[in-house]
Amino acid sequence: MARALARGWGDPVLCSDTGSGRAAALVEELGGEALDSNLAVAERADLVVLCHKPAGLKPVAGEIAGVAKAVASVLGATPTGALQVVYPGTPVFRLMPNTAVEVRRGVVCYTPARVGELDPALEAEVVALFGRLGTVVPLDEQYLEAATAVMGVGPAYQALLVEAQVDAAVRHGLGHELAARLVIETMSGTAARRAARRPAASPRWSARESAPLFRTRSMRSSARIVSA
Repeated sequence: MARALARGWGDPVLCSDTGSGRAAALVEELGGEALDSNLAVAERADLVVLCHKPAGLKPVAGEIAGVAKAVASVLGATPTGALQVVYPGTPVFRLMPNTAVEVRRGVVCYTPARVGELDPALEAEVVALFGRLGTVVPLDEQYLEAATAVMGVGPAYQALLVEAQVDAAVRHGLGHELAARLVIETMSGTAARRAARRPAASPRWSARESAPLFRTRSMRSSARIVSA
């Protein structure tokens, strides 16, 4: 997720890693600096974005708490209360993006702070920063896990559907590149129609009869049946 966020912002980065080399690779792509510690990042950044594994919450906080000026977390299963415990006195923001932020078409769920917990100007700046990556959806924290189940894993399911439909088209003689273009453009147009609250398809037999197949069978087997 760190790479997807950084690519979406497209700005030079200050980053660190645990020795994987990913920070250096990201800097080579986008510019900036790969620093030798989390503390070095916290000392120089106006906002530290936590992209480590949830299990690293306490160890990383042990390095940078009290130094980081503000913290934005995209960690799963890590509520705001847990962030506030390990970063006492530091403004913390909990957000949950999906991978489409890489192309600035992502969904970012954000749990707004309680009134008086954060400086409104700082909160507006952070929301605007993530707004550059797509659509920011304010959401009560109690609904965040359910929302993540929809938008967080949604790109993977939709990519699987694309792959299944492309495979079906190729079996019927279309070239892979053409099939992929047809499927992706169809999905994009359908999403735009749905956003405009228009029907996704005309009520013909093919649409009515194929839909139950996708509800009751695997995506790949459904594509095979529809294309038969």
